[in-house]
Amino acid sequence: MPRAPRIEYEGAIYHLMARGDRREPIVYNDGDREMFVQTLGEACQRGSWEVFAWVLMDNHYHLALRTPKPNLVDGMRWFQNAFTRRINTRNRLWGHLFGGRYKAILVEPDAGGGDYLTTLIDYIHLNPVRAGLVDGVKTSLLDYQWSSVAQAYGKSPGKRPGWMAVGEGLDLFHEKDTAKGRRGFVARLDQWAASESAEKVGLVDREEQSLQSTLRRGWYWGSESFRETLVERFGGSITKDKDRELRSSDLFKSHDRQEADEIVSEAEHYFGESMEELRVPKYGDLRKVAVAWALAKRTTIHQTEIAHLTGLRTAANVSQRVRRFGQMEEKALPKELRKWRRDYSKFVN
Repeated sequence: MPRAPRIEYEGAIYHLMARGDRREPIVYNDGDREMFVQTLGEACQRGSWEVFAWVLMDNHYHLALRTPKPNLVDGMRWFQNAFTRRINTRNRLWGHLFGGRYKAILVEPDAGGGDYLTTLIDYIHLNPVRAGLVDGVKTSLLDYQWSSVAQAYGKSPGKRPGWMAVGEGLDLFHEKDTAKGRRGFVARLDQWAASESAEKVGLVDREEQSLQSTLRRGWYWGSESFRETLVERFGGSITKDKDRELRSSDLFKSHDRQEADEIVSEAEHYFGESMEELRVPKYGDLRKVAVAWALAKRTTIHQTEIAHLTGLRTAANVSQRVRRFGQMEEKALPKELRKWRRDYSKFVN
C-alpha cells in the first residue's frame, strides 16, 4: 500500500492518531499524562495550532486540530520527538515510543453544510466510553481527566488552555460558551454513552465512510465534493505516482525552514551583519546564541540544523547555550539583546 501524502495548507483541519510501538503504552502514570498535555501545548503554541478535541489513552492518542499555517509535518515531528525523549528520560527507557507513521486525515469543515468535524469531535471524546472506562451513568466523561472534555469543554475560559478552540467547538454543536452551554455539551455525550452499547458509541458512518476506515486506509474525512476540491487544488488523484509528485512540489517544502530563513533575515537586519559574519567566533558575543534561541523557540527545526545555521557546532551545544540564554537576567544582557529577547518572548511558553 502506498503511503498517503501529507497535504498541508493554511487552515487545514486534521484527525491525527498515533499508537505505541507494538501497541504498547505511551504513558505509564499521571506524571507522563501531564507531560503529554504540556508537550502538546508547547507544540500548539509553536505552530499556532488550534485544537478542537483530544484524548489520551494508555497506548494511543487522538487529536482534531486546525493548522492556521501549513506546518503540520514540522510540528508533529517536533511534538512526537520531544514527547518520546521526555517519556524515555522520565521512565529510563530508550528507543521508539510510537509504532510506525502517525495518521493524518484531512477533515471537511462543517461550514460546508456537513457534520464531519462535529462527528469527529464526538468520536474522539467518546473513546473512554468505547474502552469501558466511562458509562455515562455512574461515571461521566468529566470523570476521565485525560481528554478535552474534562480539561477544556468542562471549564470556564480562564481555566482552560488558550490553544483549545472550545468556543468554536461549542458553537458547532449550537451551544454557547457559558456554564449552561458547557453542561449541555457534556450531558449530551453522557446521554449518548448511556443509551448505546459501548463498542458502538460514536461510530457514525458518512457517505459509506467511517472514521475507523479512514484511519486504516483513507486520507480524508468528508464529502465527495471535499475530496474533489482537494484533488483539484493539489493536482491529480492520490496515487503512488501522485504521492511522489506532491512530495517534490512546493506543497511539501518545510514551512518551518521558511520561517527559520525569515528569522535569520531579521537578525541580519537587526544586528547589521550577515549570518556568515555573526557565525565567526567572538569572545563574549552572544548574538548568534540569541538567533539560535529565537530559532529554537519559534520553529521546530532540528537543533542540528540550528547549529549549522548559527555556527554553534553541535545540537548539544545549541541546547545548552539556548537554555542559558533564556535563563540570563535581563541586566546581564547588552541592550540590543534585551530588546531582541523581549521581541521574541511572545513566541515562548
